Amino acid sequence: MVAALDINEQALQPLADEVGCRTFTCDVTDTTSVEVTFETVAADLGGLDILISNAGSAQQGAIGDLPMDTLRQSFELNFFGHQNACQAAIRIFRRQGRGGTILFNISNQSVNPGKDFGPYGIPKAATLALMRQYAIDHGKEGIRANGVNAGRIRTGLMTDQMIIDRAAARGMTPHEYMAGNLLGVEVLASDVADAFLHLALMDKVNAAVLTVDGGVMATSLR
Repeated sequence: MVAALDINEQALQPLADEVGCRTFTCDVTDTTSVEVTFETVAADLGGLDILISNAGSAQQGAIGDLPMDTLRQSFELNFFGHQNACQAAIRIFRRQGRGGTILFNISNQSVNPGKDFGPYGIPKAATLALMRQYAIDHGKEGIRANGVNAGRIRTGLMTDQMIIDRAAARGMTPHEYMAGNLLGVEVLASDVADAFLHLALMDKVNAAVLTVDGGVMATSLR
């Protein structure tokens, strides 16, 4: 059984209708909300085996001109939100005594920062380091930590308007922007979901990053 968490309760219902998952409202920037929700999930579903830590928001702005509150807000969700969720998962994994899996959405911004995208990319780079630290510190407990380095995909975070704007800034069409990789194809959200699934099934892989971007050397961690 899959549990989906989101701060927006209205966004969860269509997902539940489409894939039949259980849904829970949770604010990952609030430690109490995270602790209560994770314990509820574990009690309702009989435990916790895999955490996919995927929450994020894409703040933008030139880093030298950026209001400090904007950067702090981004870190709260794009870094500390992941830490809050992972700590809650670790407590449950330990109590169950059978290990566990944590999977992070790393994002290619963590290794190849985009212009005026620092407010998002900098905390994502910290999340890449966070993934590695979980692998180092908790691998001996049978808890694996891996990440997906996703390229440009159409999501609620990367909207159609954002794609149009960022393509125009590079003198490209939206298609050229989204398919700007060695294969010349657009990467889909389903491709990234497949990467998470494969990492979840690879029970002897730890501290690894799987890049899903059609082949972009500037973002490659291969």
